[in-house]
Amino acid sequence: MNPQNLRIPGPTPVPPEVMQAMQRPMIPHRGNEFRQIHKNLVQKIQEILRTDSNVFVMPGSGSIGWEAAIVNTLSPGDHVISFVCGDFGARFAGVADAYGLNVRTYKVKPGHAVDELMVRRALAEHPQAKAVLYTHNETSTGITNPLQRVGPIVRDHGALLIVDAVSSAGAVHIDTDLWGVDVLLSGSQKGWMSPPGLAIVSANDRAMAATSQASFPRSFLDFEAWSSSVAKGDTPATAPLTLYFALDAACSLILDEGMAARTERHDEAGRRTRQTFEDAGFKLFADTAYASSTLTAIEVPGGAGAKDLVETVRERYDIDVAAGQADLSDQIIRVGHMGWFEQEDIARAANAVVACATVMAE
Repeated sequence: MNPQNLRIPGPTPVPPEVMQAMQRPMIPHRGNEFRQIHKNLVQKIQEILRTDSNVFVMPGSGSIGWEAAIVNTLSPGDHVISFVCGDFGARFAGVADAYGLNVRTYKVKPGHAVDELMVRRALAEHPQAKAVLYTHNETSTGITNPLQRVGPIVRDHGALLIVDAVSSAGAVHIDTDLWGVDVLLSGSQKGWMSPPGLAIVSANDRAMAATSQASFPRSFLDFEAWSSSVAKGDTPATAPLTLYFALDAACSLILDEGMAARTERHDEAGRRTRQTFEDAGFKLFADTAYASSTLTAIEVPGGAGAKDLVETVRERYDIDVAAGQADLSDQIIRVGHMGWFEQEDIARAANAVVACATVMAE
């Protein structure tokens, strides 16, 4: 049992082995020891993401992946299609808009998925689109979009597929190359079981070819600079060594568990959590056909506010869960089950929410 029952959608608890890795002394960031660690880390991430593409481990939160993908593959005025099914999809679209791209946004009702029919229609309506911005797992609503069915559609159209997998990569199976993902971005603090502070980005040959044509100014986030450095085991600027040590240890744990077993563990957590809430008479917020395996969202029952419920769960059980975001900030509760956990940790959190919500509704 994890003594720290942190059940928000990230950051997630960090295993002891990862904490221990961060105690390593500093080493030269331009020395052979770091180069070997870095090369091994990239290979581990490639195996986890099932990709032969470039992998860049960039200092910063997962959100910098949005900016890195945009400035490296597109130019001002380019047409892009953005699919929004929650707050993080909206933020991704906002970054594209801030850079002066011609953004065509398609929204679905929160709690519902962006399916392949919507993607086909959007591409047919905007054949000039150079890229599609797509969120794999929408953390704000508990939805996992059908990336494996959407990827081939975007590839057939010829547009780049840029995927936010911040809250799914490292936790559940993603077949990056097979599914036709050109740029995939994630963050260390969720399924990767590491502290916040690293963006994990993969960019395939199509993305790198686009980089050579993209005209946005870029420096620290430049894929070409990263590719050249990574090929030698280096990073373009000083690497945050302690965070690299942590992620390297976490990736070893992920590979030791195996992605098939890891995916099933997360799937089981999702099934159990949804069942606990349904058995208690609570309404799930997300369409169950697309319910996430890394977090579960429920509607707050009985008129109680989500923020008050979060505080009550913390005070009574010393368990942290999350309220909603943006327009849903006081309407839903989100229970995270990603990364390092035992099933009993998640059960305790779900049962605590049920108990506190029941008392508050009386």
